Amino acid sequence: MMQELSLECFSNEVVRLDLTPPSQTSPTSLSIDEEESSEAKIRRLISEHPVIIFSRSTCCMSHVMKRLLTTIGVVPTVIELDDHEVSSLPMALEEEFSGGVLPSPAVFIGRECVGGIESLVALHLSGHLVPKLVQVGALWV
Repeated sequence: MMQELSLECFSNEVVRLDLTPPSQTSPTSLSIDEEESSEAKIRRLISEHPVIIFSRSTCCMSHVMKRLLTTIGVVPTVIELDDHEVSSLPMALEEEFSGGVLPSPAVFIGRECVGGIESLVALHLSGHLVPKLVQVGALWV
């Protein structure tokens, strides 16, 4: 059985995806199998997007990540989660992130968890961010 998940556009760059099935459908909805678990949805989103940021709805650091990436020429997918949705991230991403506690926000590039804002900035300052983005097809030079 298919349920509709609602998508809310907060700006031209951020989409709010509610991982829990709503009771009603809307014209701007994304069709996702009702049987799909939050963990499976998160894994699928990571596999479908070359650059994706998972963040709390109230986190300002995701804005910093997004600005860094857009300055380079990449428009990341930003998934804003509520606290109960964030709590399902560590279980879903255990294999992808072996650094202990998953940072929030967390950025994934090419299905690999880069980490939080410090890791993203360090990758950029070391000169490895742009080649990584080119490698996963998120940036063309």
